[in-house]
Amino acid sequence: MNQDQQYMQLAIQMAQTTTGQTTPNPHVGAVVVKDGEVLGMGAHLKAGGPHAEVHALQMAGERAAGATIYVTLEPCSHYGKTPPCAELIVQSGIQRVVVATLDPNPQVAGRGVRRIREAGIEVEIGVLEKEADELNQVFYHWIANKTPYVTLKTAMSLDGKIATTTGESQWITGTEAREDVHQYRHTHDGILVGVNTVIHDGPKLTTRLPHGGKNPVRIVLDTHLRTPIDTPLIQSPEAPTWIVTGSDVEQDQINHFRQYGHVEVVKLSSSNISIEEVLRVLGEKGITSLFVEGGAQVNDAFVRAGAVNQVIQYIAPKLIGGKTAPTPITGEGIAKLSEAISLKIEGVIQLGQDIKIVAKPVEQE
Repeated sequence: MNQDQQYMQLAIQMAQTTTGQTTPNPHVGAVVVKDGEVLGMGAHLKAGGPHAEVHALQMAGERAAGATIYVTLEPCSHYGKTPPCAELIVQSGIQRVVVATLDPNPQVAGRGVRRIREAGIEVEIGVLEKEADELNQVFYHWIANKTPYVTLKTAMSLDGKIATTTGESQWITGTEAREDVHQYRHTHDGILVGVNTVIHDGPKLTTRLPHGGKNPVRIVLDTHLRTPIDTPLIQSPEAPTWIVTGSDVEQDQINHFRQYGHVEVVKLSSSNISIEEVLRVLGEKGITSLFVEGGAQVNDAFVRAGAVNQVIQYIAPKLIGGKTAPTPITGEGIAKLSEAISLKIEGVIQLGQDIKIVAKPVEQE
C-alpha cells in the first residue's frame, strides 16, 4: 500500500466500528494527516450526530490548516440534521482531500467534491474505492431501491435438514454459530419471521451478545393476524414489534394489540401478503437492512420474489435424515433451473464445529 491507501485504510477501519448503528445514514470514517502525523480521526456514530469529518477536524484543531483529510465517502454538501461537511473542510484550511468513493445520495452525488474544488482545494477520488463501497452496500441499496437490503439466514445439518421428523430443531448448530447470528441481529435494522414461527417457537428475536447489543425491529408476516397475545414478541417490550397483515384483518382484531405500546399492526393494501409490498413499506419506514430468519415457506417467498441480497448459511456436522424432515426452503419453489438464483460464494468460515457460507446473487457483482 502507498501512503494514501494506508491512511484511507485507517479511515475505513474507523467506519467499520460503527456497523449497524448509523442507520439510515452510511458508515463513514475520516483521518486528518499532516507531515506524516495523524492529527485527528473520527467516525459517524449515529444519525443526527456529527459526521466523521467533524470529529476528525475538531481533534486536529488549528493544525488542520495545510493538512490532508482522508474520507471514506464524499463529504456532504447539504443542510440536513447537521451542517454540510464540504463547507467545514473549506473553512478549516485543509489543503488536500482524498475521497474513497462518491456519495450516491441525490442530495450529494458529486456536489460535495465540486464545492471543495471550487474553493481551490485539491481533491483525489477512488483510493480504496472497492473497500469503501463494500462498507456501505446496505446504504447504497436503500438509496437506489427504497427497500431494505435483505439477508436470508438459515441453519441446517450436513444433509440439509433444519429439524428432525418430529420437529425438534434446538440446537442444530453450536454456540459459536449462534453467537454469530446475534452479531447479525445487532447490525440489522429489522428481523423478520412468519407467524408460524411465532406460534410454534415463541421467539424473542432480540440480540443477546456477551457485551450487549442493539435490538432490531421485530417484524412478523401474519396475513390473518393470528399472533398470540401471550407470545414474547408482544409481552416483551425490549424492541418494537411490527405485525404485517393483509387488508382483510378487522379493526377489532387490531384493537387487541393497542395496549402494547411497542407493537404496531401494519395493514397492507391487498388481502394476501406480497414480499414486494412488504419491502416497499419497510423501506418507507426507514428499515435499510432486513435479517430474514423465517421458516422454510417464508424463505421460499423471498427467493421466488427475487428479494435476496445476501445468504448466510450455517451447516452443522450432523446427519438427520428423514423424508419428511424439513429443509431450509420449501413452499412452491422455483419451477425452472433457469429461474433459480445463482449465487457467488463470498466466504467460507469455520465457527467451532460448524461452517458458515456467505453468498450473494451473481447479478449484484
